[in-house]
Amino acid sequence: MTARFALIDVFHDGAFTGNPLAVVSGVEPDTATMQVMTRWFNLSETVFLLPPTDPEADYRARIFTLAHELPFAGHPTLGACHAWLALGGVPRRPGRVVQECGTGLVPIRQEADRLAFAAPKLLREGPVDETEMREILAVLRIAPEQVVETRWCDNGPGWVGVMLRSAEEVLAVDPVRHVANRIDVGLVGAHAPGADVAWEIRTLFGDGTGALVEDPVTGSFNAAVAGWLRETGRAAGPYVAAQGTKLGRRGRIFVDYDGADWIGGRTLTVAEGVLPLDLNSRR
Repeated sequence: MTARFALIDVFHDGAFTGNPLAVVSGVEPDTATMQVMTRWFNLSETVFLLPPTDPEADYRARIFTLAHELPFAGHPTLGACHAWLALGGVPRRPGRVVQECGTGLVPIRQEADRLAFAAPKLLREGPVDETEMREILAVLRIAPEQVVETRWCDNGPGWVGVMLRSAEEVLAVDPVRHVANRIDVGLVGAHAPGADVAWEIRTLFGDGTGALVEDPVTGSFNAAVAGWLRETGRAAGPYVAAQGTKLGRRGRIFVDYDGADWIGGRTLTVAEGVLPLDLNSRR
């Protein structure tokens, strides 16, 4: 049995500056094997391209982190679409791809040099309770007075959003290295007017072994932030956000409010090949 794989740089601003993603196609391993393969690739997520079960979808994606499967994630959505198109996929509607995943159908549009997905609805929203916020502040090692606003930003991964007073404060956060419980927290802060980018984003999550990991670029959290900024009047038109700065990356997320909250980014295949394995046998 042979599987194909591709390594895609998503939300990049030049090769090797975005968030790498592994996309596996040509086979449908069992769930346990998908999780093992994801841990072997050792990236934040791995996607498995599968035939759709919904007649409205062009393909189906199963998305795995190092610890568990996700119903939706942003950079895997754009990377999976890129890989599907590169494999010769032809959308039912020109310029518009429909991905089937755990959260349902996700529209993706092809732009000049980017792909963009329509932000899905939040699974959980509203304020974060005080007990949970105390734990988050302790993990982030910041004071309550630094926080402008917090809210649930959960559209699949379970993000809690924490807005700070500036982009500089976001970049200055020095969190703990280990966490006892699962945590998925995103930080957002505004750059000064006239800057090349409008907002600075960081996301941190527990990897299932107790380590706290920073994600280079996170489409799902940026999708939730886009709605947050629109709803609170902090953004009314297109903007560009930066992420990965603290890690030496140049992630760029292009947000456009055009009938939906569209989250766009550049995608690039940096490597591809075959896996000559019996993926249902783990001897």
